[in-house]
Amino acid sequence: MRYSIAIFLLISFFSCQSKEEGVVVPETFYYKSIRVDKVTSDRMNYANVNAKPVIEITFSAPLNRESAQSSIKLTEKATSKSIPLTYGFVGNDTTVTVMPQSNLAALTAYTLSVDPALNSQQKTALNATITANLVTALDSTDKFPRISDSLLLDLVQKQTFKYFWDFGHPVSGLARERNSSGDVVTSGGSGFGIMAIVVAVDRKFITRQEGLDRLVKITDFLKNKTKTHHGAFPHWLNGATGETVPFSQKDNGADLVETSYLMQGLLTARQYFNGQNADETALRKTINDLWDAVEWNWFTKNGAETNLYWHWSPTYNWDMNMPIRGWNEALITYVMAASSNKSPIAKTVYDNSWAQNGKMKNGNSYYGIKLPLGPANGGPLFFSQYSFLGINPHDLTDAYANYWEQNTAHSLINYNYCKANPKNFSGYGENGWGLTASDEQNGYSAHEPNNDNGTISPTAALSSMPYTPKESMQAMRFFYYKLGDKIWKNYGFVDAFNLSTIWFADSFLAIDQGPIIIMIENQRSQLLWKLFMSAPEVKKGMKNLGFQSPNL
Repeated sequence: MRYSIAIFLLISFFSCQSKEEGVVVPETFYYKSIRVDKVTSDRMNYANVNAKPVIEITFSAPLNRESAQSSIKLTEKATSKSIPLTYGFVGNDTTVTVMPQSNLAALTAYTLSVDPALNSQQKTALNATITANLVTALDSTDKFPRISDSLLLDLVQKQTFKYFWDFGHPVSGLARERNSSGDVVTSGGSGFGIMAIVVAVDRKFITRQEGLDRLVKITDFLKNKTKTHHGAFPHWLNGATGETVPFSQKDNGADLVETSYLMQGLLTARQYFNGQNADETALRKTINDLWDAVEWNWFTKNGAETNLYWHWSPTYNWDMNMPIRGWNEALITYVMAASSNKSPIAKTVYDNSWAQNGKMKNGNSYYGIKLPLGPANGGPLFFSQYSFLGINPHDLTDAYANYWEQNTAHSLINYNYCKANPKNFSGYGENGWGLTASDEQNGYSAHEPNNDNGTISPTAALSSMPYTPKESMQAMRFFYYKLGDKIWKNYGFVDAFNLSTIWFADSFLAIDQGPIIIMIENQRSQLLWKLFMSAPEVKKGMKNLGFQSPNL
């Protein structure tokens, strides 16, 4: 108690002495708050900012007005362009109000900075640099004239088709992996491209003869120039030479899943080009040769296991050791393997390896929607798209699921997640939705509710069209009319965008562009479903796996 009294007396003594001697306590000059359009942010990030925002910065002491005008700046992030500002002062000059002199660009990132050259009226320097991030809101005006939904569907299919037609590899005709991949073409993406050619012929974007000529080029290259591995194709190959291009160090041989996508496309084309003339007859023969050459059952480690394996390498053998297990994008691989004329797998392989004897079942509900199969919240949307470019899920069942219910539930869960927007990303909602594997700002990722960073992939919502026709059409209108100046390009919609970070891809990927064309067509006419499911070996193979459907 005596020590406390002594300390109190000492403080009082020096305090009084300071007052008596006229000593001034040094001023501390710091910012207290920033408001943008009357909104505060603890993290100094402001989204959906008005085109002409009002920025209020409050400090601990009155400002020197002249220093404010040279120390407070707004710059456009991408270009470092300085934005002219107007300045106002209120609250006895403790608050400065800053506004741009003209409207800011929509969907653009800006940086507000206040440097320590800012002084108070007592000439005290600001104690630290202040930085805030501003992202302007979407300009909600239409970027293109309104047309009917039917014409918009035509336009999206036709423009997206240019990726496979105009940008197809000049030597092989196969689909390049992406718009920057040079000679690297993709086997699976080429399967999607082949199905897109069928749509283009049927929609009269190209003539039947033009489509036939391109398919002859593709199939002749696949048969006569491409290096295969037990009949299966690599993920990537050189579109000029046919040599395997390693996807990774040990993935330098057969990729059975990508091969199944290619075969899905080839069988669909075979069923479409059913004319009796010499050219169409020859095309069908070449496709049958390619189809029959794949040693599907050999990928059970040459019959040693009841697992079907994804990869085999001529130099690393089975080292990747990846059984193809569900639920994911590879159901088509089992359908193709069971449908083979020469080397079909047994149903036990499907049950043991793919279905894991029922372990792929889910049965939980998300957003009030029961999900029969797969991971929590469904996973990326390509799970319900790639296999079902050809497989018709309408009234399709087996021991594990009703596949129309599965794919519809998956799509609606993804839609409802984006609509709920639990992470508060810009652009998400009933119009802006769709999470799947795609490019992102710093790489590539399989986006889904459990792996979400604000990246929307147009292919996700648009390729869900058969399952969510209303919601997918809303997304298409939003992408085209509202974001068209940012994401609508020569080959359709760019691969992805993120409105929270204001990033727009400049890339197009075969595996993302293809499903847009195909699944829109399946919703409109069921063309690809009808063709693929008409193949006699597909009917037999799916029945052997235990599938039931009016289409079998």
